[in-house]
This record gives sequence, structure tokens and C-alpha cells, in this order.
Amino acid sequence: MFAEIITIGDEILIGQIVDTNSAFIAQELNKIGISVYQVTSVQDERNHILKALNDAASRASIVLLTGGLGPTKDDITKHTLCEYLNDTLVEDPEVLRHIEALFRNYISTPISDLNRRQALVPTKAEVMHNAYGTAPGMWIKDGDTVFISMPGVPFEMQHLMQDVIIPKLVTTFKRPYIVHKTILTYGLGESAIALRIESWEERLPSFVKLAYLPNLGKVRLRLTAKGMDKEKLEQAVTSEAGKLNKLLEDIIYGEGEDGNIETVVAGLLTEKKMTLATAESFTGGKIAAMLTAIPGASAYFKGSVVSYATDAKTRVLKVPKDMILEHSVVSEQVAMVMAENVRHLMDSHFGLATTGNAGPTKGDSEADIGTVFIAVATPEEVFARKFTMGNHRTRIVQKSVHKALEMLHKEILKF
Repeated sequence: MFAEIITIGDEILIGQIVDTNSAFIAQELNKIGISVYQVTSVQDERNHILKALNDAASRASIVLLTGGLGPTKDDITKHTLCEYLNDTLVEDPEVLRHIEALFRNYISTPISDLNRRQALVPTKAEVMHNAYGTAPGMWIKDGDTVFISMPGVPFEMQHLMQDVIIPKLVTTFKRPYIVHKTILTYGLGESAIALRIESWEERLPSFVKLAYLPNLGKVRLRLTAKGMDKEKLEQAVTSEAGKLNKLLEDIIYGEGEDGNIETVVAGLLTEKKMTLATAESFTGGKIAAMLTAIPGASAYFKGSVVSYATDAKTRVLKVPKDMILEHSVVSEQVAMVMAENVRHLMDSHFGLATTGNAGPTKGDSEADIGTVFIAVATPEEVFARKFTMGNHRTRIVQKSVHKALEMLHKEILKF
């Protein structure tokens, strides 16, 4: 079973807002076994909307629209839906009472006829109550297709989807099951992983698919099974994930669609009752920011020194000046001293340090742009590794932050 999503609004097409509605709707539909065939964004323009409706209805059983339900003249979704379905608008008394109550109780500006016009709905529509706004949701069946129209305000749309639309879709349509399992890897690129698991991938059951989702040094591997027998799907996905874990055990750090390595690191430190301090140069405190964004970070994160300038490394972290003169501020030796000294400074179990040249100029070091040293100090040793991270400043920083957490993750597992 396929659905299509149409988002309506000039503000999306000119980049004024990001279309987060489609992602949310697709995720909710996927949970109940409905696959999204296509997402389309269109202008607040009659012909554009009519064409999008016609195209979507030719491919999908369910067409979901967001946006264009406001009180102003540029919000034309309801009028265009009526034209497409050969319908007319009528006033819904319940919707009107709700709009008037919202203005009476929560809105300081007086209600106008424009606001009251939001109570107009197509005669064929089954109205869906929008508890948090003035634009109602609408469910319209036309032949073999169901059209669902929702407000574009994300908060309002999300509540309508979860509270009204998803339950109604579940009771209306017989749907297949879709089972996912996502395995999180780091330290190896997409093509290298594909080579390692090639023979396993070729033997996957026909109803199980593998997707590679790469992003800056980490790759999510998503197994998806689709069919009518939920137990069979779950067993197959669990079995194949187990095989995959054995093939990639050295680079797997967790499971879960929304998992990330900082959360895994935080969980390990908390579980082992161990602590961390960081000394960051070119990464500018980003490692610390990622870790402290996790609730409960005070249990494992002692603090950070953002020693961006060379004199901060010598004065605060006590990196010897003669070491910098001999080896450069971007060097294995400096990174190791930074990691070990911040560990002692903060009285933590682990110290993590970054020093490198992210560009656009070389700064206090002659190291090539993209040259990075990352050091980890543990209760037993301190070591550093050199990396070449390319020549794009933002990517150099992002890749280095992920690599630093990967290195730390491996060391924590040893204790």
C-alpha cells in the first residue's frame, strides 16, 4: 500500500522554512505498514495543486496534504480540493464553535470574518478536530483514493496525525507489516563495508532489504522486511542482524534508528562509573557540547578546556613551549600532552584531545590543511593518531569530532 505526501506553500520552495512535516508523516505511516511512494512540494497556486493531486491519486491509495488552510487569500487548498473533487464548501457549526472558543479564551485580537471562514469545509469531507488550532483536518474519500488534508503548522499536524489520522488509517486499511532494524557502524566507509558483507548480502531473503546510510565516517545499515506475517519478518530481521553483527563486530557501536556514538559513549561511562574531560583546539568545544546535551552528563563529564590559541595550550594545559617549537602545535606529541594534562586537571578517568589545521589558513602550524591529531589518555596509557580529513573546514571538524568519540569508545570498552 502506497501513500503520497503533498506539502503546500511558497515558503517551502523559497527555502524560508524546512519541510519537517513530510519526514514526520512518513515516519508515522511507516510504523503502520504504509509506504510513502513520493513527496511533492508545490506552490500556493491552483494549477500546481490540481496537477499534484491528479498525479498522486494515479499512484497512491492515500494522499496526505499539509498547508494552505489558513484564513488569508493565498491559502487555497480547500477551494482547490473542492474544484478537484467537484464539491462545494459549507460551514461546519462544530468547527465554528471551536474557532470562536479559541479566540475567546486564548487570542487577544478580535475574531474576524476571515477567521470564521476557516469553518468552511467540503461537503464530502469528514472533519477531524484540530484541538490546537483553527484549521480543521479533513478526510475525503473519492473512489479508491482517500485525501487527507491537515494544517501546515507542525505542532497541529503532528497531533492530528498521532491522535486521529493514524488510528483511523489502522481501522480503515488492511496493511502489511514493515519491520526495521538499524545497525550503527563507524570507522569504515560505505564501499569497504559493502565488500566485507557482499556474500552475506547476496544471500538475504527476497523480502529483506539492506540500505546503506552513510554520514561523515559512520554508516547506518538498515534492514527492512515487509510482508503480512509479522512473526516471520521479525525472526528474519533478527537472524540476519545477528549474522551482520558477526561480520562487522569490530566497527559496530550500537543499534537503533536514532542512535549516535555520543549517546553510546555517555551510556558506557555512566555504566562503568567513569569520567571524561576534553581538551579541544580546532574542534572548538563541539565534543563537549555534544556530550553535555545528553541529560545526566554531570555524572560522567568533568569539564573541557577549549585551548584554541597556542598560548592557551601552554598556559592552561601546560604544554611545553619547546615541544611546540620542536614538533609544531599540530603534532602527536602536543595532542598527547593535552589529553593527559586535561585528565589530571579535571581529575577524570579519560582525557580526550584534538589539535589540527582546519583551514582556511595554516595558522600557528605549517601542517597541511586537514591534518588532525586526536589523543586519548586512559588510566593506563596515552596515545595519539594522525588523520587527514580533507580540505573543507566544516567537514574536517565534524569528521574529527566523530573520530575522537570512536577512539574513546574503543578505549572505554577495555575497562
